[in-house]
Amino acid sequence: MQQLCKGRVVVITGAGRGLGREYALEFARQGAKVVVNDLGARPDGTGAMNGPAQEVVAEIRAMGGEAVANTDDVSDWEGARRLIEAAITAFGGLDVLVNNAGILRDKTLVNMDIDDFDAVIRVHLRGTFAPMRHAAAYWREEAKAGRPRVARVVNTSSSSGLYGIVGQTNYGAAKAGIANMTIVASRELERYGATVNAIYPTAMSRLTEDLFKSGQLNPKAPAGAAGFDPLDAANVAPLVVWLGSVHSSAVTGRVFGAKGGRITVAEGWRAGPHVQKDSRWTVAELGEVLPGLVARAAPNADLSGQLNASNA
Repeated sequence: MQQLCKGRVVVITGAGRGLGREYALEFARQGAKVVVNDLGARPDGTGAMNGPAQEVVAEIRAMGGEAVANTDDVSDWEGARRLIEAAITAFGGLDVLVNNAGILRDKTLVNMDIDDFDAVIRVHLRGTFAPMRHAAAYWREEAKAGRPRVARVVNTSSSSGLYGIVGQTNYGAAKAGIANMTIVASRELERYGATVNAIYPTAMSRLTEDLFKSGQLNPKAPAGAAGFDPLDAANVAPLVVWLGSVHSSAVTGRVFGAKGGRITVAEGWRAGPHVQKDSRWTVAELGEVLPGLVARAAPNADLSGQLNASNA
């Protein structure tokens, strides 16, 4: 069977458990050499241990693959630099960066303190920017030296960032930022042969189990074959691996949803209906026209990304 990522060097953050672990295993099955990064923290970002990253490396080596562990904090500038250098040192280069690391500290806006906000923003938003920045610098230098890599970045957004989940002001803001960061980076890195895409996965993990229990995430996914678990994190891995392969060169700047056997291309913010006059609006005039303008606009999507009668 053809291995789509044979010989490619892949860095995956937050790869010790859940979705990241499944990405690491599938990349290895497809012939990639994998740097398994995981700080080993609790779901809220506290604590650290080496075990999760080492365990995934052992799994990959047991299947005959190549992998090394890294336990740097990806939201730390120097830690992110060391992570990218770990791939270059161990395997001679870097082709793919998958930014997956994340934490949750869910509270409603009126109960959230600044530490909860800053911690989540740091891990998700800065923890996506810093590794991507160091990877991009490496790819730029390789391109300048006449050794361009067929480079790929896969970032992780969320339905919370795209559509909004109550209790996730911090997380939603970070994930919305990642979606936009992906689009900007795709335009900037194209000159170096790199594509940049993002996913917003729906799967059962340490970070989502409470949301499924609370009913904020719909546990139902499109029906599949008997015995198919639509919430298995492994369902998301093939999309991430394909985006990391050499076959995805025509796809960049996109955000994909993955849930069960369904893959969706998200359609982001775009200009809707408008009103215009040839001079400055008065406050009173806007009171007359804005309600009608909003009525003509499409409603915000629900958490599935769909427009339906309940939010129309």
